[in-house]
Amino acid sequence: MSPRPRCRPLLDGWIAAPRAAFARLAPLLTALAVAVPLATAGPLLAADPTADVERERWTQWGGPDQSFRASSADLLTSWPESGPPELWSRDLGEGYSGIVAADGRLYTLYRGAPPKAANGEETADGEFEVVVALDAADGALLWHHAYRSDPREEHVSQFGRGPRATPVLAEGRLVTIGINGLLHAFNAASGELLWSHDLWTDFGGNFLNHGYSSSPIHHDGKIITMVGGDGSGLVAFDLKTGKLAWKSLDLDNSYSAPRLLTIDGEEQIVAFMAREMVGVDPSDGSLLWSFPIENQWLQNINLPVLVDGEYLFVSSLQAGSHGLRFARDEAGEVTFEKIWSTRKIQFYHVTSVLDGHHVYGTTGGGTGPAFFAAIDVKTGEIAWRKRGFAKSNVLWADGHLYVLDEDGKLFLTKATPDDLEVVSEAQVLERVAWTVPTLVDQTLFLRDQQRIVALDLAADGQSAPANSPHGATSR
Repeated sequence: MSPRPRCRPLLDGWIAAPRAAFARLAPLLTALAVAVPLATAGPLLAADPTADVERERWTQWGGPDQSFRASSADLLTSWPESGPPELWSRDLGEGYSGIVAADGRLYTLYRGAPPKAANGEETADGEFEVVVALDAADGALLWHHAYRSDPREEHVSQFGRGPRATPVLAEGRLVTIGINGLLHAFNAASGELLWSHDLWTDFGGNFLNHGYSSSPIHHDGKIITMVGGDGSGLVAFDLKTGKLAWKSLDLDNSYSAPRLLTIDGEEQIVAFMAREMVGVDPSDGSLLWSFPIENQWLQNINLPVLVDGEYLFVSSLQAGSHGLRFARDEAGEVTFEKIWSTRKIQFYHVTSVLDGHHVYGTTGGGTGPAFFAAIDVKTGEIAWRKRGFAKSNVLWADGHLYVLDEDGKLFLTKATPDDLEVVSEAQVLERVAWTVPTLVDQTLFLRDQQRIVALDLAADGQSAPANSPHGATSR
């Protein structure tokens, strides 16, 4: 489908890139009962409607609205040197895929040996990616699905061979994408495989030497993801059937994820492709606007951040950070201009969080120390920069900024446009900890390249076991 431009730049120029945790849900919650037939609507994953606890979900990369902000309350305001209490941990496997959560279950994927089959026999040897559903209360395996996925010869193994993309949960379905662009859709309760696609083979997606990394999102009954290649820059599938809904744009993919934003009153999918950031119509993928930004490695990763519906923050390695301002022209079309730029702030493969009109995150390249920084999205003014941090992923909850650095150290901080104060810190994981934390109610879920950990952040230090989902299966 040919793009139909509906936005023109005013200024051209090159720019560069849980109240109670699942582990303590009230006993009033009943066991889950779900049956989602293949390619039909089916009942959703649902809690007992009489339960008086509203369970928060973390269903996609970045949380409910991809802002890396959680609505959790009554959390710890400090912790000892040993860190927050550990509820449970278990071995997992290699990979950076994030953890999504809903209805007492956790989902992620990894590379490694699949768990033992139901009869106790080991699965055949080989290069497997494994999708797992775990009980959020204790980490017990509920179901798994393993499939053969040998990385390509050209894959750069220096930074691992495990999956990167975070799954998405929607309407009782779980959608995952592995390092080779193999997309699978499952019944989230049972693990039944519903449909699948090979994004690189079926749609000509461009190969990425660090592996497919774009996390899919759900919008209006469609799964939308970045693929790359001729006419397949972005691709959308019907969530229920897996049928192609639309594909658009002759653009190469990078390592970012699409984000749903409302810019000047218009809902858009904003995607950080290899050489540009684009906005498209989520209904059909038609192009709304495009702004060039790239680095020599074509590694654009950090999600864009929007302020007041009109100021867009864009940041990438080498290319630096840039502020775009959107408006309407006399014809009612959305237009934009670049209002500032700086190379002093370069957000790479890290998350950033918006506070008012300031963004917090770590700036730095592939190796060496990083600065923690705050920058004003409207003006480009750098409010502060702090030394002493490795590259980190961040998460905002209950008035605190949680910082997990790549060496596995977790910081509890108070961040404001005026300063950053470290309240507590603890070594909670081993290197390399590149996976963003997941916070559901008062439980923080973390993973590194070896294991997954659940930490208790409840201020009262009391926990009640959740009712565990039933029907553990192996596939």
